[in-house]
Amino acid sequence: MSIHKTAIIHPKAHLDSSVEIGPYSIIGEHVSIGARTKVGSHIVIDGITKIGEDCDLSPFCSIGLPPQDFKYKGEPTRVIVGNKNVFREYVTIHRGTPTGRNETVIGDHNYFMAYSHVAHDCLIGNHVIMANAAALGGHITIGDRAVLGGLVAVHQFVRIGGYAMIGGGAIVVQDVPPYLIASGNRAELHGLNLIGLKRNGFSNEEITALKRAYKLLFHAHRPLKEAIKESRTTWGQLDRVEAFLSFIENSKRGICR
Repeated sequence: MSIHKTAIIHPKAHLDSSVEIGPYSIIGEHVSIGARTKVGSHIVIDGITKIGEDCDLSPFCSIGLPPQDFKYKGEPTRVIVGNKNVFREYVTIHRGTPTGRNETVIGDHNYFMAYSHVAHDCLIGNHVIMANAAALGGHITIGDRAVLGGLVAVHQFVRIGGYAMIGGGAIVVQDVPPYLIASGNRAELHGLNLIGLKRNGFSNEEITALKRAYKLLFHAHRPLKEAIKESRTTWGQLDRVEAFLSFIENSKRGICR
């Protein structure tokens, strides 16, 4: 274990023998850090926080501190971080709340660029990218391989589906279905994330079906339930089309249009 002499590590913290801790970093009592994770300088990790293996934390990150929620009164909530995540400078990740999931959860292989923020009770999937200063309110769900551009702000309780792309500076106040592009203030839909889908191995059949379902739902001026029913009858045998339709059906905040 490589720990700089100026770092402050609580004796009850659990660190794998291969962890690296840089100068002036502080690790709290209930923190667990997995193998080969690198914690740079001037970083604070506190609360009941578990960080997985092969993560890389840049200077001035803050993970596991109390949520910015006036109802929170110091309850033992958590942050759980998976493997191979990158947290660049000044990233902040807050623990959950008793009125939410009780934990903030981050999957694997995610990249959080400088100054990005994940608030309490968020659930982040795998291979997600949050560009500089993108910010999530509380209770947000982000699907696998979604990309949020710089300065994006997402309202609490919003869901962003997998493989979606949110353009820089967008203000997102309603759900963004998987596979789509959204941008603007307030965010509006702009069709399929075609480049992202092709890069991630979607077949021509899947892309064509998703494109036609999107047009039917959002451009055919049909009642939404009727359009979903017709789309499911026509293309619902494809898992990714079914996931697209189910996401829209289960929206509680409504869908960006």
